[in-house]
Amino acid sequence: MSARETFSGGVAVITGAGAGIGAGLARYASSLGMTVVLADIDAIAIAALRDELCAAGGTAVDSVCDVRDPEALGELADRVYRDVGRVRLLVNNAGVEQFGYLWDTPIDNWRRVVEINISGVFFGVRAFLPKMMATDEQAWVWNLSSVGGVVAIPLQAPYIMSKHAVLALTECLHLDVQSAGHDHHIHVQAVLPGAVLSNIFESAGGVDSNAGDVAAAEAQRLAMLDIKAAAMDPLAAAETVFEQAVEGRFYLLTQQSVASAMADRANVLAAQRSPALK
Repeated sequence: MSARETFSGGVAVITGAGAGIGAGLARYASSLGMTVVLADIDAIAIAALRDELCAAGGTAVDSVCDVRDPEALGELADRVYRDVGRVRLLVNNAGVEQFGYLWDTPIDNWRRVVEINISGVFFGVRAFLPKMMATDEQAWVWNLSSVGGVVAIPLQAPYIMSKHAVLALTECLHLDVQSAGHDHHIHVQAVLPGAVLSNIFESAGGVDSNAGDVAAAEAQRLAMLDIKAAAMDPLAAAETVFEQAVEGRFYLLTQQSVASAMADRANVLAAQRSPALK
């Protein structure tokens, strides 16, 4: 079946939908004929995207939601099921970056990464998945890891750690769904984007000038911004993810470079080599 045949007419809930790959996934889901629920803390961004999708003939609802708040996600799930419909696709996408040496990372910044990138995924699963499992309808859960979930990079430890955690969480959730007997209709998949255009590097946390190596942190930010210059268009990335999802893959990769990074990681682990700077 095609992505349109699989997803058209369903409801998609996407966190972090205001920008980057979240917005790309929302635009592509809408183009397939899905009703899209745009969840983000940036009210202006999701209102503008809602208007864009509706002007193009789609159906979209914007909902300001902080994924760090489990009650807010629970309320979002209740509203969606009451006012919009049953969810066919849940995308736990919201995420933030952090630059700097691990020992320089401000505690508040560490907590921000953990609460958004990891706990936000857990809270999303906890709020929506029981409702999705309550019927026998086909439904999908996509959790956004990253190429960062299979690599080790200096000066980005909080972010890289969080994406490793999301990948492990999603792998275990996939097994939980099988163990509970819901794998005939609930499809859990891990999304691992490579470089995709977004503002994640500009909005990333840094270190305090009086308590850390600011120069090192900002040099890493600049290095990532250089990579951004050749990053993939979010809509193209979304199309690739949807196509792989309907093929039944577990790991949904936006670029071949992610597969190469996965192979490199497997080789490092198999050989038990120490992490090395490149």
